[in-house]
Amino acid sequence: MLVLETERLRLRRLSIDDAEFILRLLNEPSFIQYIGDKNVRTIEDARLYLLNGPIASYQKYGFGLFLIELQDSGTPIGMCGLLKRDVLENIDLGYALIPEFWSQGYGYEAAAAVKSYAGQVLGMQRIVAVTNIENQSSIRLLEKIGFRFEKMLKLADDQEEVMLFGSTV
Repeated sequence: MLVLETERLRLRRLSIDDAEFILRLLNEPSFIQYIGDKNVRTIEDARLYLLNGPIASYQKYGFGLFLIELQDSGTPIGMCGLLKRDVLENIDLGYALIPEFWSQGYGYEAAAAVKSYAGQVLGMQRIVAVTNIENQSSIRLLEKIGFRFEKMLKLADDQEEVMLFGSTV
């Protein structure tokens, strides 16, 4: 189901048919380094990740992570969307692209569109985003779309601290 369109991108709900792409994305070394290892190693793992993550989120909250596709070819390049984390007071903007699509403005285009969607369509007043302190590209992207650093925090006891950014929408 199509959710958003930008000049160059389409963002749509993920389905179990996207398992092959998700398997690739979640096993990119950069994804594991900056976001974390989701232990998705097979197509079946990817299907379960989709069912228990994004698809469950759509059903429970009406939003979740969306697949990012190129407008002209339909090529999947990443995901971007909104997450409800128990440890955060506000909804979290998340995104990840496969490396060959970095540094072309796609992450900015998708994240800015989802931020607008959060405010204009979902009626949210504020959203947050978290990123690894070493992920300078992500920090720059968040600042470019109007997020400001607020504090360091741990999403789980066994994880390293991450940077929390916040923004009104």
